[in-house]
Amino acid sequence: MEPVHVVTGRAVPLDRSDVDTDQIIPSEWLKRIERTGFGAGLFAEWRDDPGFVLNDAAYAGATILVAGPNFGTGSSREHAVWALVDYGFRAVVSPRFGDNFRNNSTPSGLVPAEVSDDSGRQILEAVRADSLLEIVVDVERRLVEAPAAGISVPFRLDDDARDRLLRGLDDIGVTSQYAADIDAYEARREAWLPSVLA
Repeated sequence: MEPVHVVTGRAVPLDRSDVDTDQIIPSEWLKRIERTGFGAGLFAEWRDDPGFVLNDAAYAGATILVAGPNFGTGSSREHAVWALVDYGFRAVVSPRFGDNFRNNSTPSGLVPAEVSDDSGRQILEAVRADSLLEIVVDVERRLVEAPAAGISVPFRLDDDARDRLLRGLDDIGVTSQYAADIDAYEARREAWLPSVLA
């Protein structure tokens, strides 16, 4: 995983609250065994509606999703994060996230930027008013900014998640930091104990 310090780009305004993981990636897409290709299934049922925001050419190529409150609720479905990343999103801005969604985001390099209700509405309205508005999600400073709209607001991101993003560490990367300790333990491990190398 590449380190994520700042995500800069245009945004898609998803003015819906309580978006659960089944709406992000419907269950029929969960049969895939790869971790790629899920972008085609992102919001698949909603994309059947020609008026759905992802079908609006004005937002094509956006890298940030600005959603209503309670985004990513429901089941712990890593596929929801994979679908967003595969589609091209690098950050999601919302007043609240489902815990499982938030925890699944950072190991895939997706920034869950949790802002206040008022800030979330302000950013959403600014993006709706100007599809070319540049949004900056600064992980290091924990700020969401839209300089042209005069917006600069803090977002919540716990220290561990922030550190993982800044250092580009997924779960394997975190474990690999302790490779020398693991090797040292295995070298002195009693022969009768189970081995992780067996």
